[in-house]
Amino acid sequence: MEIALGTKAPNFKARTTLGEIDFHRWLDGNWGLLFSHPEDYTPVCTTELGLVAKLKSEFQERNIKAIALSVDSLDSHFGWIKDIELSMNTKVEFPIIADENKEVAKLYNMIHEHVSDNSTVRSVFIIGPDKRIRLILTYPMAVGRNFDEIIRVIDALQLTEKHSVVTPANWKQDEEVIISPHLMGDELEAQFPNGYKEVTNYLRYTPKPN
Repeated sequence: MEIALGTKAPNFKARTTLGEIDFHRWLDGNWGLLFSHPEDYTPVCTTELGLVAKLKSEFQERNIKAIALSVDSLDSHFGWIKDIELSMNTKVEFPIIADENKEVAKLYNMIHEHVSDNSTVRSVFIIGPDKRIRLILTYPMAVGRNFDEIIRVIDALQLTEKHSVVTPANWKQDEEVIISPHLMGDELEAQFPNGYKEVTNYLRYTPKPN
């Protein structure tokens, strides 16, 4: 099955630390953040899971459901969660998939054979309410993810979903955005009553829509 932007996220059933799930039913019309880890009890992964736990309110504000994956067992996950909560001073309240047979990892192409035959790379998938993949990021095993960037992209995705705009390089919340190039003439006045600044006929800045 092809894993690419715009394709439907493959469904699966799995055991997690919060019980068995059917992935599509679990999403239940929300945005989803699916992210994988090479293995349990590793330092980089511990900081990442701890940070996602601390960002709970940020994800809730954006209607995001987070779910992690590792190819270790459920028992291993439960023991690791205790370490995460103690070392990172937080509470892990999102599910972690136990993928011992690597079924989900292979379904989502999380195992890159030139890196490891068994462990997953640090994959990130943002999935929209329509269950289509909106973002794919891949980090090497030794480099921790930047969750500020992941949240920034979620903000941009959700904004451009609702309005005829795109976001410039390094865009952050409440900064100016760019009007979609295909909009012309009367459409501009109707959709952007706060006006816009034209740099070229295809680069037009406007305040972020409310």
